[in-house]
Amino acid sequence: MTQDTFPSWADVAPHLVNVAAGRAPADTIVTGGVWVNVHTRETLPGHDIAIAKGRIAFVGPDASHCKGPNTQIIEANGRYMIPGLCDGHMHIESGMLTPAEFARAVIPHGTTSMFTDPHEIANVLGLKGVRMMHDEALMQPVNIFTQMPSCAPSAPGMETTGFEITAEDVAEAMTWPGIIGLGEMMNFPGVSNADPQMLAEIAATQRAGKTVGGHYASPDLGPAFAAYVAGGPADDHEGTCEADAMARMRQGMRSMIRLGSAWYDVESQITAITERGLDPRNMILCTDDCHSGTLVNDGHMNRVVRHTIDCGCDPLVALQMATINTATHFGLEREIGSITPGRRADVILTSDLSTLPIEMVIARGQIVAEEGRVTVDCPHYAWPEEARTTVNIARDLSAADFRIDAPKGANAVTANVIGVVENQAPTKALKFELPVTDGHVQPTGEVAQIALVERHRATGGVINAFVSGFGYQGRMAMASTVAHDSHHMIVVGTDAEQMALAANRLRAVGGGVTLFKDGEELALVELPIAGLMSDQPAAEVAAKADQLLQAMQDCGCTLNNAYMQHSLLALVVIPELRISDLGLVDVRTFDFIPVLESQT
Repeated sequence: MTQDTFPSWADVAPHLVNVAAGRAPADTIVTGGVWVNVHTRETLPGHDIAIAKGRIAFVGPDASHCKGPNTQIIEANGRYMIPGLCDGHMHIESGMLTPAEFARAVIPHGTTSMFTDPHEIANVLGLKGVRMMHDEALMQPVNIFTQMPSCAPSAPGMETTGFEITAEDVAEAMTWPGIIGLGEMMNFPGVSNADPQMLAEIAATQRAGKTVGGHYASPDLGPAFAAYVAGGPADDHEGTCEADAMARMRQGMRSMIRLGSAWYDVESQITAITERGLDPRNMILCTDDCHSGTLVNDGHMNRVVRHTIDCGCDPLVALQMATINTATHFGLEREIGSITPGRRADVILTSDLSTLPIEMVIARGQIVAEEGRVTVDCPHYAWPEEARTTVNIARDLSAADFRIDAPKGANAVTANVIGVVENQAPTKALKFELPVTDGHVQPTGEVAQIALVERHRATGGVINAFVSGFGYQGRMAMASTVAHDSHHMIVVGTDAEQMALAANRLRAVGGGVTLFKDGEELALVELPIAGLMSDQPAAEVAAKADQLLQAMQDCGCTLNNAYMQHSLLALVVIPELRISDLGLVDVRTFDFIPVLESQT
C-alpha cells in the first residue's frame, strides 16, 4: 500500500524551531505580502513567510533572519497571502477523472486539500477500489484525504451494488495512512432507527478518533433528525434552505454548503450567517460533485468562495469556510487551513480577495502552479485490468428491452414520473397521463423514458420508467455507466431503438457516457476505469464532456448541467422518486411503487 511520504511535524520540528529562531536557513521565503490570518480574521500588510521542509517556520514583518545563501525568495509584491483552499466534501469520480488528473485540474485553482469520499468506486469494486483511489491520492503533491465509504448499497433492500461495504471493511480502512474518517452516512433511516451495521461503522470510526461524515436528505427536522444526530454524523451537506443550515449548526453539526456543477445550495443557506448572525465557524464550503468541464472552464473551490462572496458573505468569512473551518472539523488544525508556524506550507498569492485570481499556488512548500499552469507532476497509479472490465452485460440489448407494456385494451395510462429539479439533487414525484400505441406506453411532450440496465452481475435485467424535465425532442437517447450510487447503467430517451443503440455502445467501449440521435452517435466520453473515470488529462475529458452537453442541448435540453441530473436518477437516498435495478423507489417512504397506476 502506498504510504504518505510527507514528513510529519514531529520529524521536522527541531529544524522548524531553528529556522524560526534564525539558527538555520529557510528553504523559501515569501516576502512583502498581505498576511490573511484566518484565525483572527485579519489582513496584515508587509509580512513574510519562511518555509522549511515543506512547512511554515515563521510568519512576521521581517523574515530576513531566516535567510541563507541558498534560500529561494518569492516576491509577493503586496499581494494577499491566503491559505490553500480545502474542499470539505467531494467525490473525485464525479469529475470523470482519476485522483492524479483531478489534482492536476484543481491545483491551478488553489485547491491544496481535498476530503474525498470514493463511494462511487466502492459500489463497483468494493474495498479494493477504495484502496486504489486511496493509494493514488497519496501519490499527489497536494493533500487528498480519503473518507472510507459507509454505504454500499446506500439503501439496503432498495438496490443491488457490485460490492457491499461492511463494518469490518470500515474497521480495516481506519488503519490506512490516508483515511481521515467515514464517508457520508447516506442511510439516514438506518441511523435514525439504530441499524446495527450503521452504528457499528460509526463506532469503528469514532474508536479510531476520526470524523463521521453525514448525509441527511430529508426535510424532517423533528425527532428523526435528532435521532440521526445522536447516531454520530458530525456534518451534513444535503441542506437546501436556511432552516436546514441553522438546524444542523444548532444541533452541533457542521453545515456544509455546496456549489457543484449542478448543486447551487450556497445562496439559500449562507443567510444563516449573513442575515441571522450565526457563528460562521460552524459552516464549511464544499463542491460535492464537479464534472471535468466545470473544473477546466470555471474553477473549483475558488469558484465556490467567489460565489459565496457574491451572495453577500464577507470575503474573510468565506475564506474561513474554505480553510480553517474545514481543517478544524477534521482534526487537522495543526496541519492545514492557515498560514501559521508548523502547518503545511500551502499558500496562494492573489491580488484581490473578492474576485480571487489564483496567481501562484504553493503546496507543501513547493510552487505547484503559476498563472493557471501546473508546474509539478501528478503521478498515476497502475490501474489493474479488473478495474477496466466492469461493464458486465451478457448480451446486446434490443428495442424490446426498452418498451413498457400497457394493460390490455388501454388507450392511455397514468404513470408515476420522476421530476427533475434544476440545480438541486432532490426530484419530484409527479403523475402524467401518457398515450398507448400498439400496446406500449409512449413518452410524449415533456416526459421521456428512463431505464436502468444492470451491469455488475450480467443478469440482463432492465427496469423501465418515466422521467420529466429534460425537454428532449426527436428520436434520441443518452446512456451513462455513471449512475449514483450503485452505478448500473442509466438510459434516458424518447425512442426505444435509440436507447438500445446507446446501451450497446457503452457495453462495447467498457463504460462512459454516450448520446445517440436518429441512429447517429453525437457524443462519447469513454470512462474505462470502473465505468466512472478516465485517466486522460482533464482538458481532453472536458472537451468530450462539453461535446456531450452540446449534444444534449441539440436534442432540446436546456437544464443547467443536465448530465449531473441524469447521473443521479438512481440515487435512492435522496427524495422524492428514483429508479433502481429493483424498481421505482419512493424515497419518502422507502417503498417500491408501480410505474403505471391506472388506465383509460
